[in-house]
Amino acid sequence: MEALVRRRASNLPTAYQSAGPVTHLSEEQLNALTKEFESWYDESPNRHIKKVRGRYWLTFLTLRFTGARLQEVLLLDDSQDIDYRLGEIKLVTLKRRKKVSRTVPVPLQVVTEVARYLAQYPNMRSQVFKLQQGNFRNVFYRRCEKAGIPRNLSHPHIVRHTMAINLCRGSVPLTIVRDILGHSSIQTTSIYLQFSGIESKQILRDRGFI
Repeated sequence: MEALVRRRASNLPTAYQSAGPVTHLSEEQLNALTKEFESWYDESPNRHIKKVRGRYWLTFLTLRFTGARLQEVLLLDDSQDIDYRLGEIKLVTLKRRKKVSRTVPVPLQVVTEVARYLAQYPNMRSQVFKLQQGNFRNVFYRRCEKAGIPRNLSHPHIVRHTMAINLCRGSVPLTIVRDILGHSSIQTTSIYLQFSGIESKQILRDRGFI
């Protein structure tokens, strides 16, 4: 998993690390938080605690690589909503009193991590993501604190903002970003397209305009 994190991080231009109008985690902060969650899980003192912590680790991992809302991840059924062969996760949200679903591709290592957990704890099938939202928020805050992340950035939705920023700054078309995030309007997605002067200059330079 650490290799996956490093590979993803290396694809982000260093010039795109400055903060924008939308609060988000820097590359270093996101990687530190991922490492903190993974270490917390790996260093579980016994099998029972590892079983419990594994659910929080997998929930965080899914948040990170789907850009989903926390509630969407907590509604996941690991036996129905994950395509382990294709590396896709189906997310469901309620819009105007109707359930709307979207399918988000993720690295195969993510779904493999879920499959590995279920192989160890088969009785958790269909229950992996069924956590209390408040409990996950508390664990998330504590892991952020350990990772040295400021309190104002220590909430699960910051991972969604960070995913959106990284997609936009990685030149992913806005319509694809919209579909991944599950936005109803492209205008909502466009808030992530605000760049600093330094970033704008670097983008123009990278594309040969200056």
